[in-house]
Amino acid sequence: MTIFIESLDYNLWDLIVDGPNLPTVTLENGDVVPKPRNLYDDNDRKRVQVNAKAKHIIICAINSNDFNRISSCISAKEMWDRLEVTYEGTNQVKEAKISMLVHEYEMFTMNENEDINSMFSRFTNIINALQALDKTYSNSEMVRKILRCLPRSWMPKVTAIEEAKNLNVLPLEDLLGSLMTHELSMQKKDDDEEKEKKKKKMVALKSSQI
Repeated sequence: MTIFIESLDYNLWDLIVDGPNLPTVTLENGDVVPKPRNLYDDNDRKRVQVNAKAKHIIICAINSNDFNRISSCISAKEMWDRLEVTYEGTNQVKEAKISMLVHEYEMFTMNENEDINSMFSRFTNIINALQALDKTYSNSEMVRKILRCLPRSWMPKVTAIEEAKNLNVLPLEDLLGSLMTHELSMQKKDDDEEKEKKKKKMVALKSSQI
């Protein structure tokens, strides 16, 4: 939703995150209350209109269940904060989620009989979940992590990449392409060896029948 809102009006995103200062007045007893509409000046009307626009965008992007959760909110920021708590939890819950995902990241390894594409999809899911919680890793950190998670059979390829490439600037997508290409080569080699074994077996079988 963040990208959707920013694409429509980037200033609205700032308003949603930081909150609009809706018009208020201070009573004689010191209480601060919403300013009556009949006392609005042009600046007040502009602030209220921008807030209404931001609320409208949020409402258009959510389902009926979420609408019921935020329909009573006065400001767009209040709506957004409530949605954040709904989907990310409180700060304590958020930190717990981050801790769990970081553990998954640190323990990540390629599974037995798993191909590169499937492994990378699992890795990306963890990275995306962390990014949604404002926890990010640099490209070079992710490149090194992928190389470390590969099984022993991949060590010659890992060494070749480390010697030939600057891991500080190697794009993650380029690493993926290199690994997938190597995987195809290994599969072809295995297929050729299997065909050769079958061929020799057939020759041996025919020889035994003579």
